[in-house]
Amino acid sequence: MPALQDTRVKELKEIARRVRIHIVRSTHSAGSGHPGGSLSATDILTALYFQVMNHRPDEPHWDNRDRLVLSKGHCAPALYGVLAEAGYFPVDELTSLRQLGSRLQGHPDMRKTPGVDVSTGSLGQGLSIACGMALAAKLDRRSYRVFTICGDGEMQSGQIWEAAMFASHQKLDNLIVFVDRNNLQIDGSTEDVVSVEPLVSKWKAFGWNVKEIDGHDMEDIVHSIDMMKEIHGAPSVLIAHTIKGKGVPFMEGSLAFHGKAADDEQLGVALEALGGDS
Repeated sequence: MPALQDTRVKELKEIARRVRIHIVRSTHSAGSGHPGGSLSATDILTALYFQVMNHRPDEPHWDNRDRLVLSKGHCAPALYGVLAEAGYFPVDELTSLRQLGSRLQGHPDMRKTPGVDVSTGSLGQGLSIACGMALAAKLDRRSYRVFTICGDGEMQSGQIWEAAMFASHQKLDNLIVFVDRNNLQIDGSTEDVVSVEPLVSKWKAFGWNVKEIDGHDMEDIVHSIDMMKEIHGAPSVLIAHTIKGKGVPFMEGSLAFHGKAADDEQLGVALEALGGDS
């Protein structure tokens, strides 16, 4: 598996920087939303859509496309930013986030938004949907893969572990899951609310291939996905260690911005940190 060239890493980082600008701008425009978890998942989504996944922005329903299930659906601003950068809809449309009549609602809606494969938002359910997609690909003898991004707070949901058991039993090696391990959820630290550790041991006990990665390192993300693609007979999970609010200093590691947008003054500070125009 060849390493990513430095020029490509720089290109991916630049796309992720622009996506982060979209996140803080769109949530500010809406006056609401979930910037913290969106920023922590940005690098993963960027790597998937711009380096890993087979997809066609001009043909969103292409049968052989790889599928993405954003199980942590409240972090839709990150997905929308990536989809806009990829060409599924105009970047200018991002400022319509959460507006009445907009295609970009607070949680992904597959009926309205080009490029959204699954409507999500009810935490804990996305992995079950992903399992169905992956099993369908197996039954239909199709080559596409299914990628899923779950929040670490979702690991407290029983349905996650039912789906994990099912995926292992069905040998869904075309399924790769990311756990966005930013250590925070709406009510506080995941370890204070309901401890989810030891995550690695739990996933292994359910029969999954498991690898811990740096969720902000493009090379690590892409290389780890390539590794998991070579493993047959079992599903894979990448536990991505991330920072909530990554890229915006006053949001990094802050629970306050789990579900709160930047105000006018904070927007300027955030854009300056990200190298964007205010």
